[in-house]
Amino acid sequence: MADAVIANWSGHDFQARFFWIKASALMDPDKHYVIEVTYEADGPKSFDDVVVKYDPGRQSATGTPISVDYHQIKFHMDGAGRFGYEDLTKPEFLGAKAFSLLRRLQNAKKEAPRNSAFTLVTIDSIKDGDPLDEIVSAIDGSFRFDRLFDGTTDRSRMGKVRQCWRDHLNLTNDEELKTVLSGLRISAGFITLEKLRDEVNLHFRVVGLLPCHESAGFKYDAEARALKLQNRNRFDRASFEALCREQKWIDERLVKKYRSVSVRSFPVMPIHELEAAPEDTLSLLHLFDERHLQAGGDWQSGVQPAVEQFLAEVAKRYTAVRLHLDAHASIAFLAGSYLGLKSGIALELVQKGRSDHSIWIADDGKCGPDPKVETVIVGEGKDAALIVSLSRDAFEDVRDYVAKKLPGVGRLIHLTPKDGPGQRSIAGGEHAAMLADAAENAVRKARLPIDARTHIFVSGPNAFTFFLGQHRQAMGSCALYEFDFSRRVDGSYHPSFWME
Repeated sequence: MADAVIANWSGHDFQARFFWIKASALMDPDKHYVIEVTYEADGPKSFDDVVVKYDPGRQSATGTPISVDYHQIKFHMDGAGRFGYEDLTKPEFLGAKAFSLLRRLQNAKKEAPRNSAFTLVTIDSIKDGDPLDEIVSAIDGSFRFDRLFDGTTDRSRMGKVRQCWRDHLNLTNDEELKTVLSGLRISAGFITLEKLRDEVNLHFRVVGLLPCHESAGFKYDAEARALKLQNRNRFDRASFEALCREQKWIDERLVKKYRSVSVRSFPVMPIHELEAAPEDTLSLLHLFDERHLQAGGDWQSGVQPAVEQFLAEVAKRYTAVRLHLDAHASIAFLAGSYLGLKSGIALELVQKGRSDHSIWIADDGKCGPDPKVETVIVGEGKDAALIVSLSRDAFEDVRDYVAKKLPGVGRLIHLTPKDGPGQRSIAGGEHAAMLADAAENAVRKARLPIDARTHIFVSGPNAFTFFLGQHRQAMGSCALYEFDFSRRVDGSYHPSFWME
């Protein structure tokens, strides 16, 4: 019984923290299109845990404006749960007795406004090998109709999925099924309860609200429950600011001056989809298939000009930028190169990942130990390879790649943290900037010939790579590389940009 009570509390806390993240947008003038956020709304049933309304509608990955986001939040005490396409037809998947997720979606669409989105947020994961894994888009969790409705018969792999869902919903054809599924999104394998707390603190800090770092508990969990009991669970911009002032949650020391700017080249969790206004967001998702370039794509002629043109406009408009880099390491380096040390722009970097989400600034006082730098001679070539092993040890992978692909490299310059690579090897922004300084200094000390090139391989957070990019001119001609983590090609490195 005690375990069940704890699980119930944790589920409510998970939902509350998701709500606070969405509600924080009501305090952000950059997100003026977020007009209302509700915690445990009155409907539609099963998609009423957190409801967000927009005016004008926010842009979706398909380009169709979305007027309302309805969220169904499904939490468990562990992440061992797995589900497949058949589970969407089973009431027990939602802990219900009568109606399945698909049936509730069908009913919800009857009362929801047009252009609404319905998102299942769960820490469960899709079963390996289940057709559902091939249908759900990695960009926004929507269904890929091109794969589900692939023109095959009901006896095919996808045909069995369509028939299962049509029969369950009492539909006569695939067009009716498309109508029901349109707008459904699945966000599976969601982040943990503890990391969701970090997300709330990050979002609150960005909009000038006080974070909670108390070890004994997270006060905003209880605040959400209290608001529901008081029937104060629906907020527009004015009422949410009034609540924050009433509760003294506004940090009067913070004067908001930083403009949120986002560059994306790979999909992000839906929790971050509103971090910057559309006019301050560069999406490169159409150029990539997940983390790999689309067939026929080119880093140099396709990606680089788009990034540079966007950043040029940013530099004209703003003098203080809070930069979100949900992007490849090469793009983080390029952004740092373009927004260099002499750009005159005040910068904050939102660092996300397995480590706690936080804002990194080059002078935030979060210092750490000096790195270890080792130089290994591998040939007589005049070029050098700079290997940065902050998150993982990349040395052997790079040495193998250099031996096979880069005969002009004569030495390997390897930088590692004092205590070895790891997800928490960097203390914060000032430490990351210092490590970038050390990497640039190691390249300068190598005294490469004027016509030599530095080949850069980074395993580390994008904030570090951005700071390293700010030193690009001091390092001379550079070439950047991306690692094939998913092993979709060869599990090795591939060139991206070169900068003269």
